[in-house]
Amino acid sequence: MNLRIVLGADHGGFVLKNELFTRLRDSYVISDLGAHAFDPTDDYADFAEAVACEVASGRAQRGILVCGSGVGACIAANKVPGIRACLCHDTYSAHQGVEHDDMNVICLGARVIGLELAIELVTAFLNARFTGEERHCRRLKKVLSIEHSALQGKGGGGGTKGEAA
Repeated sequence: MNLRIVLGADHGGFVLKNELFTRLRDSYVISDLGAHAFDPTDDYADFAEAVACEVASGRAQRGILVCGSGVGACIAANKVPGIRACLCHDTYSAHQGVEHDDMNVICLGARVIGLELAIELVTAFLNARFTGEERHCRRLKKVLSIEHSALQGKGGGGGTKGEAA
C-alpha cells in the first residue's frame, strides 16, 4: 500500500519535521505542509488544521504532526471531524493506535523525543494497519457515534456499556 502522508510542524517541531521529511521522502509519498521557515510566531493549530484537513478529506491517508510537546498539535487536530490523532512516545502506542483504534494522525513532541525514536515511532505508525476485528470495529463505531452526535449538536453519544451506540 503506497500511503500518501502529510507532515506539518510549528516552530517547536520545525527541525524534527525537516529531519523526518528527509528520512521518509524516499520511502513514502510525503507532502510537507510547513512550516517552511523557522518562525517563533508560528502556531501549532495552523499546521494541525492543515494536516488534519488533508487526512479527513482523503487526500492523504496519514498525517504526522510535530510541535514542542506534541500535545497542542494533538488537541487541535482532533477538532477536525474524522481525525483520530494520538500523541505517541513509544512504538507500542504508535502501532497499536492504528491497529485497534484506526489512528490516522501521529503527534510527536520534538522537545520530548529525539530523531531516532521519532523515526521508530513514525515507521511503526505508517506500517501498521487497522485490524478490522469485531471488537475494534465495535469500539471505533462508538467513537464515531460520539463524533456524529457532537456534530449534530446533541453532545456526546451518551451510551453506556450494554447500550447500542
